[in-house]
Amino acid sequence: MPSPALRLARLPDAHPIALMSRELIEAGLSGWSWDPDRVARAIQARDTLVLVAEIQDYLTGFAIMNFGDTQAHLSLLAVIPTHQRCGIARQMMSWLDESALAAGIETINLELRAINEAARSFYRALGFKETAYLPGYYRGVETALRMSRDIRRHISDRIN
Repeated sequence: MPSPALRLARLPDAHPIALMSRELIEAGLSGWSWDPDRVARAIQARDTLVLVAEIQDYLTGFAIMNFGDTQAHLSLLAVIPTHQRCGIARQMMSWLDESALAAGIETINLELRAINEAARSFYRALGFKETAYLPGYYRGVETALRMSRDIRRHISDRIN
């Protein structure tokens, strides 16, 4: 499989990203939180990076991360099922880490469905720690797990 090209999302990407969110992240929840308009606003926001992974002009994954002063929040990350476990999510996280480090970010936080063992394992392998359970976080019906990682400890590895 060819390596994905990573790039910042453009407005025409909002609709396919929103569909991927609905199908891969928000499945089973009532409503649609990350609809095309919300994704478009994220693409245009100065404090948010929307990253896409493409293979031969085909969108295979995306991530949305909001930047604060010292912390970033990973709102969404998904890879289409046919391309999962191929390193695409790891490559996107590496790209986001580099961007966060360049912006002076110390910590990346995220929430995920507490029952999503595959995602929990993925983030643990990247060094994220489980910090809290949030009952009813997802539309009042599903518990979230908050995870966090201090990315400053990786700076010396990248310099050497």
